[in-house]
Amino acid sequence: MRIRNTGRTLALLLLFFVTVLLVAPFLGREAIRFSDIFGTEGTTRFFIFWTLRVPRLVLGLLAGASLALAGLTFQTLFRNPLATPFTLGVSSGAAFGVAAAVLLGLEGYLLGLEVTPVFALAGAGLVVYILYRLARTGVGLSTLHLLLAGVALSYFFSSLLLFAQYMADFTQTFRMVHWLMGRLETIGYGPALMILPAFIFGVLILAANRRELDLLLTGEEIARSRGVPVDRLRKNLYLVASLLTATTVAACGPIGFVGLVVPHIVRLLLGVTHGRLIVGCVLLGGPFLVACDAIARNVVPETELPVGIVTALLGGPFFLWLLVKRQKGEA
Repeated sequence: MRIRNTGRTLALLLLFFVTVLLVAPFLGREAIRFSDIFGTEGTTRFFIFWTLRVPRLVLGLLAGASLALAGLTFQTLFRNPLATPFTLGVSSGAAFGVAAAVLLGLEGYLLGLEVTPVFALAGAGLVVYILYRLARTGVGLSTLHLLLAGVALSYFFSSLLLFAQYMADFTQTFRMVHWLMGRLETIGYGPALMILPAFIFGVLILAANRRELDLLLTGEEIARSRGVPVDRLRKNLYLVASLLTATTVAACGPIGFVGLVVPHIVRLLLGVTHGRLIVGCVLLGGPFLVACDAIARNVVPETELPVGIVTALLGGPFFLWLLVKRQKGEA
């Protein structure tokens, strides 16, 4: 019965994924018919669909799936259901990188690369490197030291960000705040291509270690007794989750709540086996963010809400509803 229910749930998640994939590009203030996407190249609706909406769809799918996988990985690594992709300060480092670029007037393109995401990626990478060096104790990676150092670095880089905002003028501050709200607006596939290699790498590593991830949840001693190289596994999990988070934040800005709520929803639907959890996070995380972005683009006339507001407004009550429903089922 459990296998049958799991298969049905995965089928429903796949149906949700395909539905969002087919419907989302047609939603927006500019109405686009199916015939318009195969119309004359160079027309306004053809440009909107293929240059704006389809790349935005791809970016949303990759970003949502990456954040969900990063959240799942951190929750397994720390064995803490409250862990998120931003727990260790990677987002704060990326935000400071963007603030530094804006404050120094380095926006635009340099050597063919957009400066803002490059600085964001550099800031996030700096935090990842510092944390990794600080958390090394002997031959192992201490999760306690990692967590404590991550919280401290998060506060430190947040303070640097506030200092940069204080020193900036009105226009620069607006640009910093706008980036901090998170966004999926894009022209072309550049931001999506920034996330894609990290996403593929992360999925492959997590899928290859799915049995070890299951054992890690039972405790380090049991995992070691079953032959799991715990120290190496923790290091790999930390690097994979940090890479997924860093590239996503660099491309889209910090979009909260996806990495917290989606893994929990998938656990409630599919159980705790990581083979199913990885598939579920990909099938739900991307469409969830794309659906929230579609709502953000259409709920307020003549403007767009930051997608992070919608993820919290929709994800929070839905998550609470699932928890209540599960408790009633266990009662």
